[in-house]
Amino acid sequence: MPQVRFPLSVSAILLDLDGTLLHSAPELAEAANRMLHDMGRPVVSQELLMSYIGNGISWLVKRALTGDMHAEPEAALYQQALPIFEKHYSELLLHSKPFDGVIAGLDAMKAAGFRLGCITNKAARYTGPLLSGLGLAQYFEIVLSGDSLPEKKPHPMPLLHAAKFFGLPAAQVLLIGDSLNDVLAARAAGCPVFCVPYGYNHGKPLDGLDLDAVIANLPAALQLIKRA
Repeated sequence: MPQVRFPLSVSAILLDLDGTLLHSAPELAEAANRMLHDMGRPVVSQELLMSYIGNGISWLVKRALTGDMHAEPEAALYQQALPIFEKHYSELLLHSKPFDGVIAGLDAMKAAGFRLGCITNKAARYTGPLLSGLGLAQYFEIVLSGDSLPEKKPHPMPLLHAAKFFGLPAAQVLLIGDSLNDVLAARAAGCPVFCVPYGYNHGKPLDGLDLDAVIANLPAALQLIKRA
C-alpha cells in the first residue's frame, strides 16, 4: 500500500454498487441457481457464486455454467442461459439491501459538500431500477453502468468520464469500491481509491492491492478526506 498523507483533498466521490453500496450477492446467486435448476444443471454454493461477482452479469452466467474463472461455455448454451438468468434476477432485484453505514455515509458525504457518482459494471437495465427502488438515486449526479460507455472497470474510461463530468482533475475524484477491478481502474485513471473489506473481490482478501486505504464502512471515509 502506498504511503499517502491524510486527509486526502478531494472534491467528488465515486462509489461502486455491488459489494460496496449493496449486498446483492444473495439475489445474484439465487438467480444463477434458479437458472441452473431450470436448465437441469446442478446448483452451486452462494460462496462460489459470490466469487464470480464484479465483472457484470455476462461473466457471472458464464462462470456459473462452467464452474471456472476462465473457461467459456458453448455459445448456444450461454445464449439459452442468459435470458433465464435475467428473468429470475429481475424478479429478485429489489430484495438487495444497502450495507450497514451506506445511508449514513452518503448523507454525511452530501452534507460535507462532496459531489457523488455511482460507477458499476452492472447493466443499466438493473442499475437504474435498483438505485431508484432502494432510494439511492437521489444521492448521485452521475451514474455509469457497465454498458453506458464502450469500456467498463477495470478500464479507466468510466472514472475519467465522471471526472470530466464533474470538471475535476482525476486526482480530486476518490473511488470507493471493494475489488481489484476498482483499484485497477482508479490507478489507471489517476484517482485515489479506498476499499471496503466486506465486499466480494472474487472471493479474495484485499491484502496486497495497491489502494490508499481500507475503510470499515462509508462513514469512515470522511475521517480520511477533506474538501479540495
